[in-house]
Amino acid sequence: MSSQTANAVGATRTVKVPGPDHPITIERHPARVVVTVAGRVIADTRDALSLREATYPAVLYIPRKDADMSLLTRTDHATYCPYKGDCAYYSIGVGGERSVNAVWTYESPYTAVVEIKDHLAFYADRVDSIEESV
Repeated sequence: MSSQTANAVGATRTVKVPGPDHPITIERHPARVVVTVAGRVIADTRDALSLREATYPAVLYIPRKDADMSLLTRTDHATYCPYKGDCAYYSIGVGGERSVNAVWTYESPYTAVVEIKDHLAFYADRVDSIEESV
């Protein structure tokens, strides 16, 4: 199922709804998650969400309230997902070049994935570690 929507510049974008051909599930992640870069804790939470989309690996979404937003810098980079919406990015300054656009977020996600609003996801290869513990 899909529909059309206009974005800020007037171009039409396809909006797709998850279904049997492209399932998306979001569940509370049972473990504590700690993200570090250059010896600094960027995020530490027991409230992460695990988003599974089609055949892609699961992605952990961490509440902004559990991230040190003072270590993140918003960038101009942006992408679009027809299932989730417009995606914004942050860099982690203490990580240098490696951590440019290391963090992504859907600030106004589509209804099907509204649970990830106010959450951040991290590229594992742009941070030092994403550790999970009980």
